[in-house]
Amino acid sequence: MAFEREMELAKLVVQEAAALAIDYQRKGITAEAKADESPVTAADRACEKLIVEAISRKFPDDGILGEEGASRESRNGRKWIIDPIDGTRDFVRGIPLWAVLIGLEVDGEIMAGAAHSPRQGLLLWAARGHGAWANDALIRVSDESRPDQAVLCFNGFNKAGVERLEPKLLTWVQRFWAVRSLGGAVDAMLVAQGQADVWIEPAAAAWDLAPLKILVEEAGGKFSSFDGESTIYAGNAYACAPGMVPYVEELLAASKQ
Repeated sequence: MAFEREMELAKLVVQEAAALAIDYQRKGITAEAKADESPVTAADRACEKLIVEAISRKFPDDGILGEEGASRESRNGRKWIIDPIDGTRDFVRGIPLWAVLIGLEVDGEIMAGAAHSPRQGLLLWAARGHGAWANDALIRVSDESRPDQAVLCFNGFNKAGVERLEPKLLTWVQRFWAVRSLGGAVDAMLVAQGQADVWIEPAAAAWDLAPLKILVEEAGGKFSSFDGESTIYAGNAYACAPGMVPYVEELLAASKQ
């Protein structure tokens, strides 16, 4: 399998980082505010350090981009994109909806990734052309095509970026069978597993999205920015089952009017 060594490392290190984060959580943690007012803890920094050191030992020529400041230029067109604790607000409050995220970008395209939500008992991974997996089982997005039978996950009605959706958002949301907001990574993991059908993320950085993109795509779903680009760098994203694409595009088209 292509990227077999990389995936074995990613699967191992997300679990090691999650175990370290839980150790910090047991001891008690205090969050500080970063420049963008998002929270950060000593656990975030320690987990990023663990991940970076593990990658550097195995793949010293690869670049690195981490949420907590880790950065290294690539010498070979490959870059690991890391979110050591996605959902720090949940982590600090003891809400079990946080995850460790690692994606591998090769020549500008996400080719592999792993996402681990330890409190959910979920380890998802994917590599381009080799499918998406959850706890050793192949996963697929749903075949749902009706919003009145679909689960919508919308992360952050209070986020920057929501205002462009506001004119049509409430009436659009009301069409869905159920609406959930579980924090981003877990929402996307549900879509990849076929347990939810649409995920809307109005404000996110590359490290929030890197492994989630390939997880959804390899599970047969659609991942895109609000402007229709297949990128993790647009500052927003959506993912959904193929049958739900027209409904998402309807909302996004209305936001441009």
